[in-house]
Formats: sequence, structure tokens, C-alpha cells
Amino acid sequence: MLVVDDHPVVRQGLRTFLDLQADITVVGEAADGATCVTEAERLRPDVVLLDLRMPGTDGVYALHGLRETGNPARVLVITSYTEPTAIVPAVRAGAAGYVYKDVDPLALAAAVRSVHAGHVLLHPSVARLLAEGDTRPGAATLTAREREVLEEVARGNTNREIARRLVLSEKTVKTHMTAILGKLGLNDRTQAALYAVRTGLVSPVGK
Repeated sequence: MLVVDDHPVVRQGLRTFLDLQADITVVGEAADGATCVTEAERLRPDVVLLDLRMPGTDGVYALHGLRETGNPARVLVITSYTEPTAIVPAVRAGAAGYVYKDVDPLALAAAVRSVHAGHVLLHPSVARLLAEGDTRPGAATLTAREREVLEEVARGNTNREIARRLVLSEKTVKTHMTAILGKLGLNDRTQAALYAVRTGLVSPVGK
């Protein structure tokens, strides 16, 4: 994973703790949004732990940059903001979830694992704000089977797992995913998972 924070002491502390976890490896660090995008492209981490407030290019800039470059890394925001409205821009820009900077270290590690597994970590209040501002076509445009596939995507399941759970071929699951993304005006699985949480198809995980 890549750790992004403008404070060297914070970065080192996060890196030291996370590197102690047997299943987490920190491959790099960055101090601002622009460097985050560059390092994420170079290192290709599975997860980016991203601070929102940084001088110069901030976390939202980094999220847009990662999306524009097609980087598949899952992004977990770590922030001191507590107001739901402050988190919304980051989630809309592609963050898969967030934790607060006073989070318990073990809970932070669990959040990293959860985001890596494909889950979405949103407080219901944030999900509600996102739903209120969503003007895309609704889930009513989906078939019953497409809704089932979308629910499984939001739970973090892969195409193979979805195929097994719904007794379908992987090719059929991929076809449904293409239809879902097209009908909802979405670009990828992460956006689809966030949409499912926002609209209440599945319950948000964690905070």
C-alpha cells in the first residue's frame, strides 16, 4: 500500500505500524496529491491510505488524478474532518471509504483489509448525503438479476464468486456488469459498489 500524508512523522508512524501487520506491506510514501498520483502509477499499490488536507495538491486532487490515469488502487481516506459534508467530495471522487485520524490502530488495519477486499466503508449519514445529490438513472432501470449482481459487487465479491453464488457463468456476470455500468452511467466496479450503498441496496460497512 501507499501512505500519503504531508507530515513526515505521521507518515512514518503509519508506515511503521502497518508494516508490522503480516498481511500488509507499505511500498511507498507521498507528501501531497501530485506525488501520490505519480507514486501510485510507479508502484501500483493495491490500497492508498490518503490524507485529505495537504498543502498544494490535496487528497481530492489525488483521487481525481488516480481516476484519470485509470489506476485501480482502492483508496481509504484518513482524515481529521468529522462533518459528513467534508467527506462527500472525496467519496464522489472515488474513495472507497474513510477513517478518522484518531482511529484505533487495529481498527485502521481492519479498515485497510476491508477496503482491499472490495468493501465500502461509509457512515450512513455520508451515504444519505450522496444519495440526495445523485441525479443518475435509478436502480429501477435494472433487471432483477442485474440488481442481484450489483448487490454482490457492493459486498466485495469477484465475478467468479458472484457466478458461484448466483449459479451463473463468469461470462454472464461480466455481461450483467457491462449492462449495469451502462444503465447507471458508471465507470467501474468501485463506483457501482458506492452507488449500491448510496441507494440502500446494501448496508454500508463500518463507520
